Amino acid sequence: MSLPPGFLDELRNRVSLSSVVGRKVTWDARKSNIGKGDMWAPCPFHQEKSASFHVDDRKGFYYCFGCHAKGDAVTFLKESENLSFIEAVEVLAREAGMPMPERDERAAQVADRRTQLAQVTEEAVKWFRLQLKTNGASEARDYLERRRLPVAAQDRWEIGWNPENRQGLFQALQQKGFATDLILDSGVCAKTDDGSIYDRFRGRIIFPIRDARGRCISFGGRSLDPNARAKYLNGPETALFDKGRNLFNHGPARTAAGKGQPLIVAEGYMDVIALSEAGFTAAVAPLGTAVTEEQLHLIWRIAPEPIIALDGDKAGIRAALRVVDLALPLIQAGQGLRFAVLPGGMDPDDLIKAQGAGAMQKVLDQARPMVDLLWERETEGKVFDSPERKAALEKDLDRALAKIRDGAILGHYKLTLRDLLWNLFNAKKRSVRWSPTAKGKGPAVPVAASKSSPLAQGDGAADMIVLESVLLATLVTHPALIHRFESDLEMLDFAHPDHFGLCQCLLRHADAGPDFHVAIADEQRTALERLFQEPHVQIAPPVRNRQDRELAALCVAEGLAKIDARRAARQEIEDAMQDVTGLVDEGLTWRVGKAAEARNQSERSDLQDQQGNGEDRAALSRALQDMIDQQVWVKPRR
Repeated sequence: MSLPPGFLDELRNRVSLSSVVGRKVTWDARKSNIGKGDMWAPCPFHQEKSASFHVDDRKGFYYCFGCHAKGDAVTFLKESENLSFIEAVEVLAREAGMPMPERDERAAQVADRRTQLAQVTEEAVKWFRLQLKTNGASEARDYLERRRLPVAAQDRWEIGWNPENRQGLFQALQQKGFATDLILDSGVCAKTDDGSIYDRFRGRIIFPIRDARGRCISFGGRSLDPNARAKYLNGPETALFDKGRNLFNHGPARTAAGKGQPLIVAEGYMDVIALSEAGFTAAVAPLGTAVTEEQLHLIWRIAPEPIIALDGDKAGIRAALRVVDLALPLIQAGQGLRFAVLPGGMDPDDLIKAQGAGAMQKVLDQARPMVDLLWERETEGKVFDSPERKAALEKDLDRALAKIRDGAILGHYKLTLRDLLWNLFNAKKRSVRWSPTAKGKGPAVPVAASKSSPLAQGDGAADMIVLESVLLATLVTHPALIHRFESDLEMLDFAHPDHFGLCQCLLRHADAGPDFHVAIADEQRTALERLFQEPHVQIAPPVRNRQDRELAALCVAEGLAKIDARRAARQEIEDAMQDVTGLVDEGLTWRVGKAAEARNQSERSDLQDQQGNGEDRAALSRALQDMIDQQVWVKPRR
């Protein structure tokens, strides 16, 4: 529908953007200036705690500095309510008291036809519901009882029954005055090649499918005949129903997600019903097809990081991997997917009935990011014991990463997969075994079999491990600092095998609040116990002084800087050594030795200072810095 010139401008002038947005957000009183129409709030389009969503009421424009959502009142209503452009304009025009312009005849005819089709489907809902209560529906009622779906739940979901009568619904709709072509176009009935008409869903339990606005647009039917060609049957494509662009339970799930419920994407009607009845009310399902790109966009409009809950059998895993491939080009900052794979080939309905809602919640809590499934697909069941196989794995991963369009996301995927590749290819080289002391108390020590560990070798890795240990222990003790140093932590290449996993755990649960320590202990209990048994961790000032956050922040910053400096120095030495050809250059060898000696002396002094030996730490740090600044390990050019 085309609107006359000036209509939208007049509408925007009459409607306050802050009043439209204010129904969805809570304004930040500290940053907002109501008098100037300068309003700030947490963004309604992605999950965040800070107020990065800005509304300029005078210009009638909004912008999020986090997810980059932007637009005017019409755009906001479209995105937040999943409305079409004209529907959003109609809502705002009603609020502003402006009559909508007359629509052209063709558009009016299309709209009228859709309205008539919706009237047919609503009458069909009533008829199906009535049939479920008749004597002929005893088999259907028994089935629903076996599925533990009480009458109250059947009413909530408007579940019905279509008996085997060939024209029962068709005749009922004709008696209501609906024309034959309208009944056929609604999809509830069909016509054979010889022209006879029959009810489409005969002998099936009926599930109404409603759009985001609550209109019945089609039906799904579950056959009770074990020999039926299709256990589930959806209505055909109509002017109302496009199965690739709609979701089962869309409207109620959007409302529940807006109130903080996690959005769960299940496989079918009964899974959604079981989840909702168990308290997981933000649940949706595709409609008889694999998840489509359009459905992914619908899902992301509801929640930025939905959980795909799939059966734990091979078919469920294949479906999950298809979603991964579909989503890779579409993901962006704040917009991704997590996957909850159910145990033992169960679906959500099976799990909830067998073990209760608590078991389902545990599965959801363990939902994994897409990168995990991508990694498992390329590595599971394979052996990488040759350069050729390792190269093939890297090539396969690069092929998958090439689908990602967002540069920031691509960078983080590469970092994550780089770490996984390093761990996979170097697992044997860096295995470390630990044992408690003889009495089972006090700090853990390496067992005799660990002589190949970096600490035992004294090859320069020990100093890095000490720094990493104190750094991580400080963050565990002061979790409020994690976000401040998040980008630096994500880039660290840890020397100790435990430290990478522990750091990733801290980053994952940085927003857990009071539950932070419980959450990380559930995942990394053994690594945490080892960490806090180390003597240099136990005596570290930021660990012992839990109240001094400023000291802790300084120690974290210093630790990160030292790790970076030592890694850079080590790389410089390695690069210099690679430049040596023929006979060893004595000057270069002397400089490399002096650089290593200065570095080691500084680390020993740092440890002694922590243990109270009184070394002049500042002087040693200056001396080390002078040597680094002079780059004594670099061979002078003649």
